[in-house]
Amino acid sequence: MWRSFSDSIKRRLNCYVLILPTIILVGLFCYYPALSGLYYSFFDWDGALHREFMGLGNYMEALTDKRLLWAFFIILIFVVANMVKMIPSIIVALAIFHLKSKRSQYLYRVLFVIPMIIPGVVMILMWRFFYEPNVGALNRLLDALGIIDISSPPMWLASPYLVIPSIIFMGFPWVGVVSVLIFLAGLQGIPDSVYEAADLDGCGAFRRVFAIELPLILSQVRLTMVLMIIGTLGGFEQILLLCNEFGGPNGVANVPGLYMFRMAFMEGRVGYACALGMIVFLIIMGLTIINEKFVRIDK
Repeated sequence: MWRSFSDSIKRRLNCYVLILPTIILVGLFCYYPALSGLYYSFFDWDGALHREFMGLGNYMEALTDKRLLWAFFIILIFVVANMVKMIPSIIVALAIFHLKSKRSQYLYRVLFVIPMIIPGVVMILMWRFFYEPNVGALNRLLDALGIIDISSPPMWLASPYLVIPSIIFMGFPWVGVVSVLIFLAGLQGIPDSVYEAADLDGCGAFRRVFAIELPLILSQVRLTMVLMIIGTLGGFEQILLLCNEFGGPNGVANVPGLYMFRMAFMEGRVGYACALGMIVFLIIMGLTIINEKFVRIDK
């Protein structure tokens, strides 16, 4: 038995040698920071010299931190909004898929890949200029339509009542580049035999969308939803660039990622920020498990 196991190792030695650098790099840059974050979450640590063991003190403080609870409430609003914003991507993917010309389908796929070249920071800054109260395109458009008076323009990113709707409106018409390509790949993977059977049953185009195509791309919908939840819960750069490090006026747009950033790099409470990161990780894992359980795919 041992000899058989040894021969098996020798036969696969080249494979192990090839994947070893990848394992080392993933462990060094992914798992080690995560494990060190878990370790320091039990300490009152300033990121440098001061380090005092607190046990579960950081976690107990987080459970009663009103600013953190508000941040999770705001992020819940963004998650729900982003779920709704997935619908236009599905509609566009269906429209491209049903184009009769293969050349046109290829052209639209290329057009959706090109925006991926533009850095995300540039897109956020463009939207920030779009919301600029005096020279921004939005207020100038509303003024031209007679909806507002440009002499007293609405402060989209400086008003506690407008900042959340403004952030949600970003990216209109909400056609995600990556989402469209993922959904389109799922649609193109549907076997022709399924459509042939649908035609024999007299299935019309409208019914075919809801009875065949949407159910068969649920795996892509689930993948996109998981990526969206992870990106929404962990992201904060959008609000940091649009508003400020405090989450806009009165901190109304504060989110967990931004709160962690402020605790770690502005208030020097790195240990508490690590504890917040662990809480966000547990929430993301829980939502992912729920998504895997309830967004079911019948093979």
